[in-house]
Amino acid sequence: MHSFENASTSISDGKLPKVSIVTISYNQADFLTDALRSVIGQDYPQIEYIVLDPGSTDGSREIIEQYRPRISTVIFEPDRGPADGLNKGFLHATGEVFGFLNSDDILYPGAVSAAAKVLAERPDVDVVSGHAKVIGPDGRVLRLAFSDRMSVAGYLYGAVAMIQPSTFFRREAYLRAGGFNTGNRASWDGELFLTMAANGARFATSDNIWSGYRLHNQSITSSRKLDSVASQVHEGLFLRMMGRRPNRLDMLISRALKTWKHVINPRDTCERLLRGPIYGRRVE
Repeated sequence: MHSFENASTSISDGKLPKVSIVTISYNQADFLTDALRSVIGQDYPQIEYIVLDPGSTDGSREIIEQYRPRISTVIFEPDRGPADGLNKGFLHATGEVFGFLNSDDILYPGAVSAAAKVLAERPDVDVVSGHAKVIGPDGRVLRLAFSDRMSVAGYLYGAVAMIQPSTFFRREAYLRAGGFNTGNRASWDGELFLTMAANGARFATSDNIWSGYRLHNQSITSSRKLDSVASQVHEGLFLRMMGRRPNRLDMLISRALKTWKHVINPRDTCERLLRGPIYGRRVE
């Protein structure tokens, strides 16, 4: 695993794209300060930071107010869920590159510089994903997590995982996808990336760790509280993309592709075997 921390901010053509980052905050006061500081403390010179809170009651808004002078835009208004909040945030974004960070995750130093450099130097790439450290409530590293390169088939068959806080994309790719589906309450980020891929967006991965993906017992990943909803959403996406519902043959294809994923990504396989899974993992 290579470190991204020495990544240069210099761009070959001399142009530094503005990067707009959106954070939606809702009753995550225990982790919010770390999230805000991780963006505000980036070394990249052109970051537009947009923070939204639809009505936290745990002190989150007071934390945001403390950092308001260093946040580009603060929006305190109700929304219809995370996807709607993200859409509202990106309506205010003026950057050429977009990213979004949940209020319980963090970006590591140099992450934005590294991602912007890839997109500035690679006009053939629309979306770039780095890897992550999976961290617990106290910041302790539980394991590493690796982004796969997106493909429509890979995603539909459950053989692609992209580390959301380590993913950055061009504004045009987001606009072509139509933003987030506000009706998706379980995997709004995955659907966005899938729609981008279906629309012809070109994906790449960077062999660097860009974020800390936090697990805690209230998080969707650890609690599995949206399992049934996520299953329904995924079946709907399969129907939309394939024009039919999955059958027994598709189950076999899914198993084969997941097995192949473990073969071609031995680092992730080793992490899973030695340090346990990510999804459904309970942490103290």
